[in-house]
Amino acid sequence: MTKRAWGLAAASLSLLLFAFPTRANDTMRIMSDGWSAADERGYGEFITAIGESGCRTVAQCIASPANPFRASDPPRFAFRADCADLPYFLRFYYAWKRGLPFTYVQSVSPRGRTRDIRYSPRGNQVASRRDVLTGDNALRLINHLRDHISSATFRIHPELGGDDLYSPALDARSIRPGTTIYDPNGHLAVIYKVKRDGRIRYIDAHPDNTLTRGTYDLRFVRASPGMGSGFKNWRPVKLVGATRAPDGALVGGRIVLASNAQISDFSLVQYFGNGPRPADAQWKSGAFLLNGQRMDYYDFVRASLSGGRLRFNPVQEIADLVLSNCADLSYRAGAIDISLAAGIQNRPQPSRLPPNIYGTEGDWETYSTPSRDARLKTAFKEVRDNAERFLTLWRAKDPQIVYNGFDLANDMLDTYDRAAARCTVIYKRTDGSQVRFGYEEARRRLFRFSFDPYHCVERRWGADNNEAATCRDNMVKRHWYDAQQRLRNQLDRSYEAKMDFTLVELEEGRGGVAQAPDVDARAYLMAQRGR
Repeated sequence: MTKRAWGLAAASLSLLLFAFPTRANDTMRIMSDGWSAADERGYGEFITAIGESGCRTVAQCIASPANPFRASDPPRFAFRADCADLPYFLRFYYAWKRGLPFTYVQSVSPRGRTRDIRYSPRGNQVASRRDVLTGDNALRLINHLRDHISSATFRIHPELGGDDLYSPALDARSIRPGTTIYDPNGHLAVIYKVKRDGRIRYIDAHPDNTLTRGTYDLRFVRASPGMGSGFKNWRPVKLVGATRAPDGALVGGRIVLASNAQISDFSLVQYFGNGPRPADAQWKSGAFLLNGQRMDYYDFVRASLSGGRLRFNPVQEIADLVLSNCADLSYRAGAIDISLAAGIQNRPQPSRLPPNIYGTEGDWETYSTPSRDARLKTAFKEVRDNAERFLTLWRAKDPQIVYNGFDLANDMLDTYDRAAARCTVIYKRTDGSQVRFGYEEARRRLFRFSFDPYHCVERRWGADNNEAATCRDNMVKRHWYDAQQRLRNQLDRSYEAKMDFTLVELEEGRGGVAQAPDVDARAYLMAQRGR
């Protein structure tokens, strides 16, 4: 967003605030019985401003100039949210400040048997709800949301109903700032911008309270409809049965959710495609068609959000992907710094891994990085795969490719190198000495990065030889690091898999995969130059 655009968004929010002053206390006062179109636009502008602000933690975002309500917040209150909490936290915060009705799923139950309700194979159903009414304490509710909302809350079949969010149409009017994205591997994000070329920018939070930014891609996997993955918008709500108090607040009543049938842009296209609908069990066979041509789902989303045309500028695409990966490396550095500050690396290595390294709780959830690292590896692989894809399309004279040069491989390589040169990873070894390396070195050691918070910083960054000499890990931890290589090689996050391996079991080859995938985009482009 340009400074002028940001200023217009801030001015728009300021006008809303002038029309309806915020309150400097923590008591809910519901002033409207529903969210108007203007309220929804204001919420989208609020999310965009936070996304564009550059804030790095949830607390920073709420305290930053991007938040026009910050002056009315109680002093010294700790605003926190992890990935699952973030959509609810932002929606409730805005509702609180604007006097709008809010209701939420307080608990869910699994549809079938599961070891972990966050990763139930058949999804969940709503077990109980809670309405927020005038007189409720907003700060207590924020803490209550943090305690009761998890990724399990989002894991609901889109046709089941009773949940807080619905499945929207895949178009630019429905996928907008404020839309939530649910990855059934246990991650949530909130869209803050949809670019003209259809690319989606999002913010997401993490257990350590950091907030990061990214671009929607293969890291958000599709899954069966029962798991409720994908894009979600907030259901319209209506406060009924309330009475208007002398101060204008609506007191009492109950909140009614709009059904799927009452929502004009409710759609199941993201689950079943826009051709004939297959049965739930055959959801993968659903076709995504644009102008009579069958498309990949992710391409279809991007084309739909860019007005029905899919165009790739390969040179720009490669640069953007590399810079996005560089940002993710920076976010990873912040997460490791938080783990190091907590001293987890100085504790003894547990005798077993958690039941599942991707879906857990406690210190491992807060300080480990297996999910973050898997998403990063997926993104690096996407650079390599897209380089080959763009080159193949260009050689086939596909009209989707926007390029006027003569040697696409060489031009992609040049822009790859320029973007990579702007990326530097910096960390301090155990003895305090500083290490610096670039994007290509990060790519080379990517599958050596340790996700285990009990390992020294050198191993967290995949150091070897002289660089690793300052690591103080004992022999047991060194064996654990070596034995976890198969787990580091895998991109897929299997949340239902049993993974509480001992060191002996890992050394026997349990879990993971033997070979890491090819993520070397530069080598591929070097080999293709001039062809």
